[in-house]
Amino acid sequence: MKKLFPIVAFVAVALISLTMAGFAYFATQEAARIKFEGIADDALNRIESRIDLHLSLLRSTQALFDARNGEITRGEFKAFFSALDIDDDFAGLRGIGFLRLAKTGDEAAVERDILHDLGSAHPIYPATTQQWRTPIVLFEPLDASNQSIIGFDMFTEPVRRAAIEKAMVDDQQHASGIVQLGQGAGVAQTFTGFLVFVRLNVETAPEVINASRSSTAGFLYAAFRAQDLFQVALSHSPLLPVNVEVYDGKPEDGNLLFRSEAPPAERIGAKLLARRDIVVAGRPWTVLFRPTSAFDPPSSRAIPVMLGLFGLLLAGAIALVARYQERAYEAKSALHEATQKSLLEKDLILQEMKHRIKNSITRVLAIARQTASQASDVNEFSASFSARLQAMAASQDMLTRSRWQKADLGDLLRTELGQVFGKDLPEGVLSGPEVLLDETTTQALGLTFHELATNALKYGDAGNSVGALKVDWRLEQQGRTLVLNWRETGQEKLEAPARTGFGTKLIDLNVTRELRGTISRDFQANGLKVEIRIPLMP
Repeated sequence: MKKLFPIVAFVAVALISLTMAGFAYFATQEAARIKFEGIADDALNRIESRIDLHLSLLRSTQALFDARNGEITRGEFKAFFSALDIDDDFAGLRGIGFLRLAKTGDEAAVERDILHDLGSAHPIYPATTQQWRTPIVLFEPLDASNQSIIGFDMFTEPVRRAAIEKAMVDDQQHASGIVQLGQGAGVAQTFTGFLVFVRLNVETAPEVINASRSSTAGFLYAAFRAQDLFQVALSHSPLLPVNVEVYDGKPEDGNLLFRSEAPPAERIGAKLLARRDIVVAGRPWTVLFRPTSAFDPPSSRAIPVMLGLFGLLLAGAIALVARYQERAYEAKSALHEATQKSLLEKDLILQEMKHRIKNSITRVLAIARQTASQASDVNEFSASFSARLQAMAASQDMLTRSRWQKADLGDLLRTELGQVFGKDLPEGVLSGPEVLLDETTTQALGLTFHELATNALKYGDAGNSVGALKVDWRLEQQGRTLVLNWRETGQEKLEAPARTGFGTKLIDLNVTRELRGTISRDFQANGLKVEIRIPLMP
């Protein structure tokens, strides 16, 4: 512990200082975020209040029409509209109008009513194949620039038509998507904006509307210039240090309805983005707020930086002092530790060697007894016993090269089969993913592969052509189970042996007892198929 004291002291003081600096930094960030969220909410309230004010005017106009059952002359409508202070109280409102609902083919009756009310002829335009016509028959203020909009059929334009169709089915206000105000009106300048519609006397099925006798069925609408509407809403004192973007629906380029002139601050504009989703007359809008360069964070960012630098300098000074004091002790401790470690490693190696030698001797004695019991003479015993010892030695050698950690299944198979067949294995004999085996599994499978290969050499066609042998393996249950298939082909009329030899018993003992797996043999007409399934230690 004394050896690590300077490092521990440095890390502890540095962590404490950096933690405090981090808390200070995040506190300033959170304070800035909270302050900006409040500014964004204030800006949103201004926008919503302005829109509600304008929509209340549309509701008031609807109440006027309802009180007169829709029978409003152009003079009465003009008088009502003139009483309002539009320029001062309703900036951004282009005007309010009435759309007459009629079936296509009844245009002549509507044009006669327009001529009667306005004293001048206004044909309904443009031509359409739609079922309904909704021409503008009343609009205020009807100045010289707006005269030509009388007779314009809004149902012919897809964006307006979508909002009108929604207004047909209920008594709620319905906003349109983005439109260019002035299109079709014969004016040179157009404005980006939106419309809000509400129905009048359309509660019965529209199919019964007859323009020759139903002059009250239609829609009131208000037209808004987006730029003026939002600028006026945001220009109230005090001015807010915020860049505002209003989107009709999702925040995509094609849906942009308004963007304030003041650009967002480059340094913090992306970090302090505030998003608000609102619904205006039944239509979803997305409003994005970003701080401008006029936004003043509540605290300086230099404080956490200075705090962090001071903490690192203090930690370095403490660690340097402690290091000088402990240098002599470190040398002594290092020597003592090296000595103790050497002794411990030596003891561990001796204990490991004793354990492994004992296990190997036990295994060799068991193989020797069983081999001797099955051998007919000394030569047969010597050959079988030597081959099995070589299989054990090959497994031991693979484990030794990996420092008794893991052995690769494919390498183990190549080694054991190469010893038995005495040749390099051709391509395609072995196939399967990389599987690393522990010590016990390596030794048990090494003997198993040796016995299977020996039997294939003695009794199968693999003795003539090693290509008659195919071994593949796979992992199942998320790598917890190894499935190995051993296939020998080329034999004819293969039958199960009448008695079980030691090699077969050794294979079964290795798989079922040593590895706690299963083995199945399928003696087919043209060869042998062996499936081995063993669990793998994690």
